[in-house]
Amino acid sequence: MTEVLRAEGLTRVFAAPGGDVTAVREVDLTVSAGELVVITGRSGSGKTTLLTMLGGLDRPTRGRVLLDEHDISTGDASHLLGERIASIFQTAGLLPVLSAAENVEVPLRIRRTAVVEREQRVIRALEAVGLADHARQRPAELSGGQQQRVGIARALVMDPAVLIADEPTAQLDSETGAQIMDLIAGLVHERGTAAVVATHDAAMLTRADRVLDLHDGVLRELGPRALAAKTGHR
Repeated sequence: MTEVLRAEGLTRVFAAPGGDVTAVREVDLTVSAGELVVITGRSGSGKTTLLTMLGGLDRPTRGRVLLDEHDISTGDASHLLGERIASIFQTAGLLPVLSAAENVEVPLRIRRTAVVEREQRVIRALEAVGLADHARQRPAELSGGQQQRVGIARALVMDPAVLIADEPTAQLDSETGAQIMDLIAGLVHERGTAAVVATHDAAMLTRADRVLDLHDGVLRELGPRALAAKTGHR
């Protein structure tokens, strides 16, 4: 598989009144096209900090992040972020006054995509998440799972090379959360997108191509025995 995203020695230190706090320590990670990497770890382990650096939203104290061999950790390749990397968060963050289609369209409007192309891409994105029939509905008229699907469609509409998702099922019931993870996994494998998903939900780990555990900022890959212990499968 083709490597798309690579982190080298990624470290993030935050200044605090009691002394510096290291949230992420010397993380090395590669993610390939069509690969779903799931990162687990308890709250406060550094998952969100790691994902914001991988997504180019925060700069590391040390180390670097390469997207298609371009260093995005310095800000010099910021032009790549909106088009090549998309993020999904715990809540969809939809604009309540806009319809589902209009919410999905927002990134394309920002980049001044031509109207005809914009409409076609929005339709395709909504179809991909199974919401083509809900295009005109506003967020208040959609369930929590449907709102998250709109958020995923908005992320996909730019056809990103990398998808970063931070606890995308945290606000959903277990059944809806499983549907969202199945959707993400299916889209990653069908589209050849490289994806990194952080979750503390053990039921979500079975969808992953690789599972990594972040503990006190240190990232390690889980072997079969450790993974079985987390998922409850022996």
